[in-house]
Amino acid sequence: MRKKQRIFSFIQLFVAVALLTGFDQLTKLLAVKNLKGKADIPLIPDVLYFQYLENRGAAFGIFQDRKIFLVLLTSLILVGVCYVLWKIPADKKYIYLKLLCFLITAGGIGNLIDRVRLDYVIDFIYFAPIDFPVFNVADIYVSVGMVFLFIVVLFYYKDEDFEFLKWKNKGV
Repeated sequence: MRKKQRIFSFIQLFVAVALLTGFDQLTKLLAVKNLKGKADIPLIPDVLYFQYLENRGAAFGIFQDRKIFLVLLTSLILVGVCYVLWKIPADKKYIYLKLLCFLITAGGIGNLIDRVRLDYVIDFIYFAPIDFPVFNVADIYVSVGMVFLFIVVLFYYKDEDFEFLKWKNKGV
């Protein structure tokens, strides 16, 4: 029965991540078509803009022109998230953990696609009041996923809820 639950979790992961990643890629396609080489578009003047940017680094512009490192790092993180998803028990109490893993995975894959295909990530959302770096939908997935993951790990789940992640030595 446990194997069927794991397979079902991965089917859920595949469908959710495909939909979320598809939406991210669609928004980036629209950004290229409607923003590249054009003036910024104010959505809320002095607050929120659409602004095209080709980001050759990671968050906040770090690791500029380090494509191989970023591809490897993202791939390693995605493997870790898939491992967690594989091990998560089927209990309803883990639904938040699953959903957050889906968000983080979709964001990672969305930016990984850009990085592999284009050598840069397409960013196009600019929040002016705090001069926040230009970002995209995949960045939102990862940021929101990580913030809520931090919150649920600290305030919702207990240490014993993560026993499923411990390595078990069989016969040693």
